[in-house]
Amino acid sequence: MAKIRILPDALASQVAAGEVVERPAAVVRELVENSLDAGATHVEVHVQRGGTALIKIVDNGTGMDREDAMLCLERHATSKIRTKEDLAAISTFGFRGEALPSIASVSRFRLATRQAAALSGTEIEINGGKISDVRDYGGAIGTVIEVRSLFFNVPARRKFLRAETTEYAHVEQQFRLHAIANSQTAFTLTREGQVMYHLPAATNVLERIRGLVGDELGDRLIPVEREERRGITVHGFIGGPGQSRTGKQTQITFLNGRPIESPSIHYGLREGYHTALMKGQYPVTFLFIEMDPHAFDINVHPAKKEARFHDGNAVREAVALAVNQALTRSTRIPEGHRTAASPSPAFSLPLPVTVTPPRYSRPPDHAQTLLPIPAHEQRALRHDWADEKSTEPLHAPARQSTLPSPIHPPVSQPESKDFPTPLSPPQPVETPKNKADNFRIIGVLNTLYVLMEGEDGLVLMDQHAAHERVMFERLRASLEQDGVPSQRLLIPLTLQVTPREADLLQRNLEPLSRLGIEAQPFGPNVFKVDALPTFLKTDDPLDWLNQVIEELSALSAKSSSLRLGEDMIASTACRHAVKANDVLSMPELRALLVDMFTCEMPYCCPHGRPTLIQISYAELEKKFGRRAP
Repeated sequence: MAKIRILPDALASQVAAGEVVERPAAVVRELVENSLDAGATHVEVHVQRGGTALIKIVDNGTGMDREDAMLCLERHATSKIRTKEDLAAISTFGFRGEALPSIASVSRFRLATRQAAALSGTEIEINGGKISDVRDYGGAIGTVIEVRSLFFNVPARRKFLRAETTEYAHVEQQFRLHAIANSQTAFTLTREGQVMYHLPAATNVLERIRGLVGDELGDRLIPVEREERRGITVHGFIGGPGQSRTGKQTQITFLNGRPIESPSIHYGLREGYHTALMKGQYPVTFLFIEMDPHAFDINVHPAKKEARFHDGNAVREAVALAVNQALTRSTRIPEGHRTAASPSPAFSLPLPVTVTPPRYSRPPDHAQTLLPIPAHEQRALRHDWADEKSTEPLHAPARQSTLPSPIHPPVSQPESKDFPTPLSPPQPVETPKNKADNFRIIGVLNTLYVLMEGEDGLVLMDQHAAHERVMFERLRASLEQDGVPSQRLLIPLTLQVTPREADLLQRNLEPLSRLGIEAQPFGPNVFKVDALPTFLKTDDPLDWLNQVIEELSALSAKSSSLRLGEDMIASTACRHAVKANDVLSMPELRALLVDMFTCEMPYCCPHGRPTLIQISYAELEKKFGRRAP
């Protein structure tokens, strides 16, 4: 007797529903996408009990006649594609023909639709996948779909649903995604009969974003100008330095109008933000990517939320370049670092304001630095203030420091012949006017925060973070030209890797050599390491090399080879930068401000913390009661 049997249609539909409809938010996603494919200009979403009791979608799209209304409930029946060639270039949201029959098989389902030219439409009721009634419908033009008692006949699936508030949060997230991607369409969301969002058709994407996330976040977004690279167009809005979240809820990306998630896009965002984003944080992005439908495959996930690119590196590089250029072009001073844990902290000054006497700290111990800085590099990092008239500390202390200025501490370590040839410091690009001229230094708070008057209000500069950024970019520019000094090993190391890692190492031997790692193939998937960087202080060099390989695999083909060692450079800059208690004179502070604005990314330190924070005059007026909050 045969063991293999064909499943009944009802059971097969429930199996398919488990892939397509995992929770109420998936129902909302599929039905809203159908409404958008039908050309709707207004979509209403009604939810009760998180979507488990009722999901109702009302649109004013083209509607269907009775024949199409009956066919759309059959499995694999769709109007979106006709041939296998269409599957390779999908331009609509839906295309499989699985959503409606899958939803109808696990709910009490009602579909009512009417076309503009028809005197009456069609209304169909289905109970657990079985049609119970078909009749005429005299409602408005468009389509109404009601999904009641979701998973009533699949208790195993229903018991895995979360609390109603959690399920509604997922529904709201799907609603927000489609509302942002389709700003020209009006959207309404109601929960338990109460209107949560009423979004009229917007003239641009930023207007829709403001309607969903508020003006406070909308005002802080940086535009990403539309540019095409290798057939890939990237545009939208991103958060500036110091603006991040602990989760991915606000890391929103769209591919040809479809909200998706992709490792290539994620790596592109990380690479584009680079040192403007703290580790463990996620950027705030509303990014739109447009490309030829033949260049990617959306048919790789039942929920259609992932895409597979033919050239993932091209997408990653396009995203990284667009984000990096937007951050570089931005002239907006951050208003403070805000995360999901504290989305909108209010600025408050303790009263009375007291400037504490300076506490002098010893110069950093250079013997413990991660990357030794030779004497000529220390000289390159010094500032020439010989022409300045005043050298009095701005903190107005009663005592003077006898130590050298902490912004250029002396070097206790002698020069080594292994260090690269001395270089002159990189020359800043000459501009008619440095941005530092727009600020007037008025004091220092707690021997750390430099208070300045700007065009738009009070500006605070973290002297440690600012000097970190200056030193980081100078060290990076120097090491990009000369590389990192290395030390040969008495006994070479053998590094066993996977075939994929072996190919990666083989293609990056030269960048690794510039990082101070001298390696060569030593058999199948084995490399012999003859030299390591002189800065390396670890008891397990093989573990460190494996970390380098992991970091190398996350970089795109055209990334700077120095990205592999930027953590090292950032640590060095942090150790050598002026500290919180170091007292700087007015000329030193002014020179630091000028040097910071010659940097490529002046508004954040190499670890992603802001160097400048602005408190606008409007905010100050609110604090002092001169303006209504």
